[in-house]
Amino acid sequence: MLPLWLSHPANIGAFYGLLISFALILPYRFAGEDNSSWLPNWVFHASLLIVACLLLGLASLLLIHWSKRFPVAPPRVVLYPMPFVGLALLTLTRTDIIQAPTLLVWCLLLLPGPMYVHLSWAPRWRLLCMLEDGKDPFIGMESKEPEPLEDAATLAGDDEDLLSVVEEYAEE
Repeated sequence: MLPLWLSHPANIGAFYGLLISFALILPYRFAGEDNSSWLPNWVFHASLLIVACLLLGLASLLLIHWSKRFPVAPPRVVLYPMPFVGLALLTLTRTDIIQAPTLLVWCLLLLPGPMYVHLSWAPRWRLLCMLEDGKDPFIGMESKEPEPLEDAATLAGDDEDLLSVVEEYAEE
């Protein structure tokens, strides 16, 4: 398990920015005609990505801390392929095969990480911190009563094998 300071939402955001930066090495290296300036250009954009994702993670942490919102499962079917689509569009745009809007490319690359941190990771992190401090984050919430189970005989119907297994289990 990660130490709590390392699992901080701002650090997770910075790590996401670093991962995206590593994925951009090949498009920056091989797409341009000027082979001498790709490294400073990549370092500049990598630094911007890391700082932007770090700040978005920190902003998400502050919003979650103030709003006390509980975690939400993000739409993974949409969220997971977005960076790959953004990387493909960036590569195609940098090699002049197609022209895509720059804002669309960078949103596809950057949006999934901060969105996941904001919707899912930061609220869970806040709940874990509260539990670690000995506070109950679920005070005042309604608890759902479990529905009473039906009798085994009505559930099994005419199935004698199932009834015998249930009776043996109940005797133990």
